[in-house]
Amino acid sequence: MSLRVTFVAAGRSSSLLAERFQDDRPLDEAGWYEVQRHAHDLVPLSAAELRCCSPTPRSRATGDALGYAPLVQLALRDCDMGRWRGLTLGEAMAREPQAVDAWLADPRATPHGGESLLTFITRVGGWLDTRPVEDGSRVVAVAEPSVIRAALVYALKAPPATYWNLDVRPLSTTTVTGRAGRWNLRFDGVPPQPSRT
Repeated sequence: MSLRVTFVAAGRSSSLLAERFQDDRPLDEAGWYEVQRHAHDLVPLSAAELRCCSPTPRSRATGDALGYAPLVQLALRDCDMGRWRGLTLGEAMAREPQAVDAWLADPRATPHGGESLLTFITRVGGWLDTRPVEDGSRVVAVAEPSVIRAALVYALKAPPATYWNLDVRPLSTTTVTGRAGRWNLRFDGVPPQPSRT
């Protein structure tokens, strides 16, 4: 039995340099424009048996704009960043440089008073592992890029530090297939056409 879970990264609420920890802002104008521009490619995912999303405003708005009518899943919430909530990485670094260094270096560290990276990865992985499996069933989940990164680290059984090396862009899709404890990353891109010279 195998399950297919496709993650759709939420549209943007800011430029990449202005991203904030646990960002509760809605989609910005550019984010709305991008959702509309990519809707043609993403709307077919609404055929999934389960359509869900992170509880953030931009994840819910992205799912709604794509016609998914997603069910909010609290387990797909962003990492609890404690007193750094709402700050950019640069702002946190300016206030507490040693604490940020410790957090980046140790996946068990919680200098911000919130959730450790390892706990976050395990929580998102627990959600993935508890999806009901019926052969061929499909799930689409609109989530924050951080949540998708955590899911990939868990699914691939990669070291937690791998989290920092994954780049998930707004409205990108990532698919994992399998079942609890046995996940595979699936690449669905269309192969490039040979050049004609």
